[in-house]
Amino acid sequence: MRWRWQNRHDPNWEVSDNSETPALQISNQLVALLNAIDAESIVIAPRSDSIIFASPGISTFNLTRDQRLQNNELMNLVRAVRRSGNKQEATIELPRGPIGAGTHELLVTVLRISDDGLIAILIFDDSEIRRLDAIRRDFVANISHELKTPIGALSILSEAVLDASDDPVAITNFASKMQKEARRLTDLVQEIIDLSRLQDEDPLKNGQEIDVSTCVLEAIEQSRPKADSRRINMVFDSIKSPMIIGDSKQITLAVNNLIENAINYSPDSTRVAITLKISDGLLELSVSDQGIGIPQKDLERIFERFYRVDPARSRLTGGTGLGLSIVKHIVNNHGGDLSVWSVEGAGSTFTIRFPLAPNFESASADVANEKS
Repeated sequence: MRWRWQNRHDPNWEVSDNSETPALQISNQLVALLNAIDAESIVIAPRSDSIIFASPGISTFNLTRDQRLQNNELMNLVRAVRRSGNKQEATIELPRGPIGAGTHELLVTVLRISDDGLIAILIFDDSEIRRLDAIRRDFVANISHELKTPIGALSILSEAVLDASDDPVAITNFASKMQKEARRLTDLVQEIIDLSRLQDEDPLKNGQEIDVSTCVLEAIEQSRPKADSRRINMVFDSIKSPMIIGDSKQITLAVNNLIENAINYSPDSTRVAITLKISDGLLELSVSDQGIGIPQKDLERIFERFYRVDPARSRLTGGTGLGLSIVKHIVNNHGGDLSVWSVEGAGSTFTIRFPLAPNFESASADVANEKS
């Protein structure tokens, strides 16, 4: 029996077997019900693994290919429902991409929805609820400590200003220090807001094709005033329009944080290099500096929230200890991975790898085949 694939967004779509039997239709009511459920949905044709309905968000999980299921765990659940007729439930953990530590934890329900043998798969992304609950508990514990430092400093300085009311020079000195602490507090609150937004949003769920070169150029412009003030030269080497799936604002934020980190830990009149290339079918973005480097003992901890390799330098540059943590969240949420190479006194290189957008991946493969 051969099934004909039709537009899955048409509420009256159907699959048929070349008119040898009556066409099997999905009613408007069933489509409306599936769309109303707070879950991603797949409907499987009787006696095959052909998909005759899939909600748009299914593509996020990489469970299907060519209108068929490609996940073994899901196919086993479908077969169990066909054999027994009973609803099956399971929790499935899936990687967010071909690389990286990010995962989806999916609560899956499979059931028969018609006498004809239609099978429905309902997928609830339970990982977000679990992840956000754990993050909020940890976040409150960390942030309560970090906010005490600038707030305490402002309190002490304000008392000093009152005590020095007859000394204009002392008042100017204390007021300058208060401004510095206020800026530090403002930066900390903004990065807390940025991190909170990242933890609440899934960039792959409604992701768009984005040109990473454009994101890098925007991040460079954002960092240019600080680089110019330190006479640091930013050099960008890119391939043509490297495309990934995700959120352009988040990618720009991640690159900007890496560039700012490189500038902060580099001597004046040095260079920061940003490179984009394709390696092993992945987009590789590197940010290299000629800075002080990172001690071996700190390499495993630098992506932790509020961790600072050099607290004194962080206070001098206004670092909050959240920048690299934000980069890690963005990369994991885009199905990528993040690594660092560093030698004390010789600088550091941070490297992000992202899965390529399907269309760009195919185009790159065609170019490679032509060259060979």
